[in-house]
Amino acid sequence: MLQQILRAPALKAVLIQALAFPLMLGLVYLLARAGVGMTLFSVALLQGVLAALITWRTGLARWWCAIGLLFAPALLAASALELPPLLFLLVFIFLLGLYWSTFRTQVPFYPSGPAVWRAVAQLIADRPGVKLIDIGSGLGGLVLDLARRRPDGQFCGIELAPLPWLVSSLRARLVGNPARFVRGDYVALDFADYDVVFAYLSPAAMAALWMQVEKQMLPGSMLLSYEFKIAARAPDKTIAATERGPLLYVWCF
Repeated sequence: MLQQILRAPALKAVLIQALAFPLMLGLVYLLARAGVGMTLFSVALLQGVLAALITWRTGLARWWCAIGLLFAPALLAASALELPPLLFLLVFIFLLGLYWSTFRTQVPFYPSGPAVWRAVAQLIADRPGVKLIDIGSGLGGLVLDLARRRPDGQFCGIELAPLPWLVSSLRARLVGNPARFVRGDYVALDFADYDVVFAYLSPAAMAALWMQVEKQMLPGSMLLSYEFKIAARAPDKTIAATERGPLLYVWCF
């Protein structure tokens, strides 16, 4: 666990901000010596630019560059609003419940949409009694939709973050949908228990997912990944679920 935390991009992002800070102070000092005055916001923006550049050089995912760029200016803007501390606590609790262990898994909240759900429904149309698992099921849209369409199938979603899991579970109960939602990490699953595995994760997670898939998925089963490819093997089929949107990739076993 300690090694996972030390490798976490969130920790690297904090260290990058710390590294950018003395560099920013040095540049501000040199500019002041040259007669160039800077406002507090421009200093915060300079900190963000330096953090974004270092983030890019370290090879973190592109969204960390945006986070590095905006962190200091956003912090300054939030302090200027003089909001009550309770509001910051509530926002923190909400974001923690939504993203939970994103710092470790590198899988942020990515919701799919009805066009993708329809494409998946077509792919499994010829599989009576299909067993499908959505790993990282978010708010449960795909699983709920498929369970409505296919009462003969078994549809389950697994989600690590507590808030999306709670929302999806409540949605199923409120409308009497037979879909099942489990809170946990998909790495603890045995994919041999399912005919179809659907994933909408992130580029950082695909290599480890493929290792698990190769070991566990049985002949005749199918892996679906929305937007993100697997480098180790080209997909057997590619589907454009939406115009100009991400593609749905299919691997057959």
